[in-house]
Amino acid sequence: MYTPEALLDLHERCHRSFEKLLLHCAAFDPGVLNRELAGFGYPTIRLKVHHVIGAEDYWLGVVRGNFSVDENDAAYPTIPSLETWRLQVAADTQAWLRGANAQDLNTARPMKTWGGKEHVIRPAHVLLRTQTHIFQHQGQVAAMCRLLGKPIPAGLDFPLG
Repeated sequence: MYTPEALLDLHERCHRSFEKLLLHCAAFDPGVLNRELAGFGYPTIRLKVHHVIGAEDYWLGVVRGNFSVDENDAAYPTIPSLETWRLQVAADTQAWLRGANAQDLNTARPMKTWGGKEHVIRPAHVLLRTQTHIFQHQGQVAAMCRLLGKPIPAGLDFPLG
């Protein structure tokens, strides 16, 4: 059984790592942030970061019953603009978790997703997916950084302390 406290701890640790990645990328000029690399789905660092933040925002909306999709990546042309958005989405998720209880988190219920599809999902599993999603794409951004000659420093793994 998942508790709000455990999920808040996981969320904070994941975002702490993601924040360090964004700090690393903030030093890149726009040419590096927007250079397309084949094989990564979203082909630039900036678009990949936008996708990660947008996914958490989208799934929190699904759980709340009022999702939206922010596909306006042009509204976030820099890492600082993406970091501002990340902080807002993280705060929204934390506020939602602080208002949740273990029963609500662990009880599967119908949720509407993109295209009007309905799925029966546990809210805790939705939140867990948004956090594993951070690390999935953080690894891809790390690989992109290496290919661009800007390898990330050590210490971006899941914080244990």
